[in-house]
Amino acid sequence: MTKILLTGITGQVGQELQQTLTSIGEVIGVNRHELDLGQPDQIQHRIAEIKPHVIVNAAAYTAVDKSETETELAMAINAEAPKAIAQVAQDIGATVVHISTDYVFNGQNHTPYLETDQTDPLGVYGNSKLLGEEGVRKNCDRHIILRTAWVYGSRGHGNFIKTMLRLGADREELKVVADQIGSPTWSYDIAVAITQLLEKYLNNLATDGTYNFTSSGVASWYDLAVAIFAEAKQLGFPLKIKRVLPITTAEYPTPTQRPAYSVLSKVKITETLGVYPPHWRESLRKMLSEWRSLKDY
Repeated sequence: MTKILLTGITGQVGQELQQTLTSIGEVIGVNRHELDLGQPDQIQHRIAEIKPHVIVNAAAYTAVDKSETETELAMAINAEAPKAIAQVAQDIGATVVHISTDYVFNGQNHTPYLETDQTDPLGVYGNSKLLGEEGVRKNCDRHIILRTAWVYGSRGHGNFIKTMLRLGADREELKVVADQIGSPTWSYDIAVAITQLLEKYLNNLATDGTYNFTSSGVASWYDLAVAIFAEAKQLGFPLKIKRVLPITTAEYPTPTQRPAYSVLSKVKITETLGVYPPHWRESLRKMLSEWRSLKDY
């Protein structure tokens, strides 16, 4: 049986992967206490003990703005740890699946980013994730890097959807950035795509390399907020919100500059899997329905 080591099991994608990956083999999930990616020198010994056939790295330092001041920690988890994972994977003949981000691009495109497009991160977070990609590519022959964007889910840590619902329950008016464009992507859909891609890879039906995966369709953060409240009202979430007002990025400054355009091309992943990713609005509806049933709000 295929032995799969999964990191980041408390995260949005990691929790979903714990379920979806069981269709491929035995999943050994580890949290930050069992495998601290902030201490890359400890990683190789622990992985060598487990001897997995596949390592799925769903762990990351994702506090984008805090990374500008917690640079050393962001680099340890996002850059040095993936490199260390790749090195030991190469030694034991394992495959690495690594999750990356749209933040490796500068957001100045006007058409969806291809996997082969020039990278140019705008801040520490994006740079740390790019270095992590490079560490995987250079140190492990058998690898899959999956770039995704605008991730949300009902499990794991906070996200834009949960923040909007929390604020919408207390306020009648919210202002949301309308000039950043991307594809909101449900963590469950990402886990399914990774599982399908890994299964094909292990059966020699997919190649090593970098793949993009997000939901289909595009939206601004403003568009997403409007959709969240429309869907949530139908599901009976407690909301006071009456108005959502569009604002510019300049009106909502943050320590990290965000890519203005984060749409990733899905041509390669669609051709490989034979299935086009679901539309973001469809997945949003499913996630909100699931979260409502969990009563986790």
